[in-house]
Amino acid sequence: MSVDFNYDTDTWVQFLKDNWLFLVIALVVLLLVVRVVKTVVKWLIVVVILAGVVIYSGYSLEDVKSIGTKVADSVKQEAVAAMAGEAKDATFTNNSDGTFTVRTKNLELDGTPGKGEVKVTFHGTSLGTWKIDTAIQSLIDQAKNNV
Repeated sequence: MSVDFNYDTDTWVQFLKDNWLFLVIALVVLLLVVRVVKTVVKWLIVVVILAGVVIYSGYSLEDVKSIGTKVADSVKQEAVAAMAGEAKDATFTNNSDGTFTVRTKNLELDGTPGKGEVKVTFHGTSLGTWKIDTAIQSLIDQAKNNV
């Protein structure tokens, strides 16, 4: 999985050389906050510190959003590729509550027949609810045939 940060390696190396002390201090403060503070305030402080580092590094909120979108798209592409590659080993289970589950080595789909969407879990991480497209329907059909 590769993410394009719109900067080359030399730019990142130069940024780290120029700002290493600031980054180390921010990391130490983050670690202290996480270890010492035990409330929701801890996470607010962590978010503020991370936002400060991002702003200080020159990224805008749009840059951060686009990086997140690129990472999410990349993970989705990996999941779809896993669907195609692991379909022959997929298992289909009708659950007692009327739902179904399709499992492969790295992927799990949970859905309700006729609903048109499934909850996708890839490598144990939820990727949310996806509409059933041709790739997902193909995996479901293959899993049913494997039974």
